[in-house]
Amino acid sequence: MIFYISIKRDLIKTILCIVFFLFFPISSFASQFEVMKVYDGDTIKVKGYGAEIKLRLAGIDAPETFKKKIGLGQRYSQEASEHLARLILNKDIEIDGYGYLKGDLMLGVIFLDGKNINLEMVRAGLAEVNRGESPKDLNLDPFFKAERQSRAEKKGVWIQGDNYVSPKTWRERQRLKSTCAIILFGICEQGEK
Repeated sequence: MIFYISIKRDLIKTILCIVFFLFFPISSFASQFEVMKVYDGDTIKVKGYGAEIKLRLAGIDAPETFKKKIGLGQRYSQEASEHLARLILNKDIEIDGYGYLKGDLMLGVIFLDGKNINLEMVRAGLAEVNRGESPKDLNLDPFFKAERQSRAEKKGVWIQGDNYVSPKTWRERQRLKSTCAIILFGICEQGEK
């Protein structure tokens, strides 16, 4: 019976936290959370208000890590992850929430001591401005300005010059490689029969 009550309380806390962000997704408030994990240069796990939330940094796109733990991932993905971890891991941050992307992946801008960490990743040259759909209330002008400056100074990923591949393009190429591998495997398997 005690176990049931404990689960019920945790479930209620989680639901309240999610409802809170669903009804107040804009950046009219900031909430305090502790960073528990850095997945890559633009995705983290935070804990606060009795819930753990996976958060995607709004307005930016960092080099991709290889999700299956095999392969190397995109160039500068490790540097981006490590830089973000040095900035925020195990620290209390504020989040300006912008709703949810899919399922349990929240979208937000994070601040540490008043500093916009999403913007800092772009300034460091370890993320580009997200060229996909961004929250309508998020002003990307400072992000584009920071990207132009970090490009001009050849910081981080921008040192690659013309060899730079955006995270979006890299993801598309990885999907294509996977599809080709599956097709090739199927052809080879049929040839053996």
